[in-house]
Amino acid sequence: MSERHIHMAGHVTERHITRAGQGGDRDVFEYALLRVVPRVERGECVNAGVVVYCRARGYLGARTHLDEARLLALDPAADVAGVRAALAAIERTCAGGEQAGQAAGVDAGRRYRWLVAPRSAIVQPGPVHTGLTADPAAETERLLDLLVR
Repeated sequence: MSERHIHMAGHVTERHITRAGQGGDRDVFEYALLRVVPRVERGECVNAGVVVYCRARGYLGARTHLDEARLLALDPAADVAGVRAALAAIERTCAGGEQAGQAAGVDAGRRYRWLVAPRSAIVQPGPVHTGLTADPAAETERLLDLLVR
């Protein structure tokens, strides 16, 4: 079953309604955008990445893309190198292993919950959303293209 929705801009989208047991080979996943908020007091942000977690497939991944021009338009004095380092640290934490630092021995679910916990730093997670996917890694890339690039 599907529903058609017309957005205010005139775009038609389809949303598929799936009932319990009808997901096929797709599994539930969660994701959050990574936002760069160079001046927290102003609340302006640039989307710079996405974190995806799929418990059923044991997947935790992040992909990032920083548009420096957008960031510098919001704050010409932004610490671009520091933001890039923070985004890279998130990707390493998702990958796990020794490169995850102190989070190396922590399971993927706990690392995900830590990464998406609200914080008032320059790099912040957005709200958590859910969906269904057969390929969480491909979903990570799709969401990066759709929401960040």
